[in-house]
Amino acid sequence: MSSTPTALPFEELAEAIQGRRSDYGHISGLQLDRFAPAEAWSSLPYRPVFVGDTETGVLHGGVVTAMLDESCGMAVQLALDGTRAIATLDLRIDYQKPATPGLDIKAHSVCYRTTRSIAFVRSTAYQESEDDPVATATACFMIGANRTNMLADRRMDLRSIPTLEAPEDPDGPFANSPFARCLGIRVNDNGTLTMPFSPKIIGNPILPAIHGGMTGAFLETTAIVGVARELGAAAPPKPIGLTVNYLRSGRALDTFANVSIVKQGRRIVAFEARAWQDDANKPIATAFGHFMLRSTPGLEQD
Repeated sequence: MSSTPTALPFEELAEAIQGRRSDYGHISGLQLDRFAPAEAWSSLPYRPVFVGDTETGVLHGGVVTAMLDESCGMAVQLALDGTRAIATLDLRIDYQKPATPGLDIKAHSVCYRTTRSIAFVRSTAYQESEDDPVATATACFMIGANRTNMLADRRMDLRSIPTLEAPEDPDGPFANSPFARCLGIRVNDNGTLTMPFSPKIIGNPILPAIHGGMTGAFLETTAIVGVARELGAAAPPKPIGLTVNYLRSGRALDTFANVSIVKQGRRIVAFEARAWQDDANKPIATAFGHFMLRSTPGLEQD
């Protein structure tokens, strides 16, 4: 007979979350700085490997996406009793402005409602002031997504922590994107992209499952590369908003993705991206979003 897991007292719950609830959260350096019931204040130290464009020094949007996903999950756990596994159902990111190079990123997440099965969260990512956000997010999480209990049952083996490194590739498509190189993303001849599985992108190590933020980062990278290639853009498009829908757990397998343009205007392009693993007809996640383009004569007005 299986035993019912014991709920953690709030202080112990917060302490367990401070130990990081995901492998990627741990190796990225994400910290839970302050907490209250259903609220989490976190921070992510600036690191050169997080850069998305070395010409500007601005962080890769996927770094912000992954941080907000993790921070939202912390707020959900702080609203619960620590015995139930959670999984991201959807995550919407609105990018307000580029992050200032060299500064840490902070996030304040609030789980403002829970039902028996679903938790609803909102979050703000900022640097110097929460009133001047880098990005805002809303998310839904499934409660009791599986039988694992990461907070109460498992702690990371500190002796085997992988590192986040960006190997040099001056002639590759991500020569100016350390974070994309860190994830090992590569462009295939058929236009799809591949993110190889590695221990550093794990979220839930018990299943194991890929971190939802890593899947979001991969989809965003796929969209940037694909849209720029399709339009022959001289510079990467600027993300405005991104909504990721999580359909299945990303298993310990390589992940593939492609993108299609839904609508193209003079300044704005709408896109849809899909990620899958062993079956392209069974996506693990999809993303819909908008990019800002440089003005190009001859394109239709939005």
